Amino acid sequence: MKSYSIVRIGDDYVVQADEQSILKVGSRRRAAQLVTDAAELLNAQLQPAAEPEPADTEPAPPVKVPAPH
Repeated sequence: MKSYSIVRIGDDYVVQADEQSILKVGSRRRAAQLVTDAAELLNAQLQPAAEPEPADTEPAPPVKVPAPH
């Protein structure tokens, strides 16, 4: 993940990534939590799926449901 910082500007906290402001929130704790959540999401996205579905399989045929009487 890029380097980031949390700076106070007035009454707000601004999250900066590589000197670019990307998020403004009302508390430092909330800013830190959002950065942590974003890092976890990025890490989860970068990890390969445990068992990818083979591309050569055909989807299951649709199930016919009888109409109500």
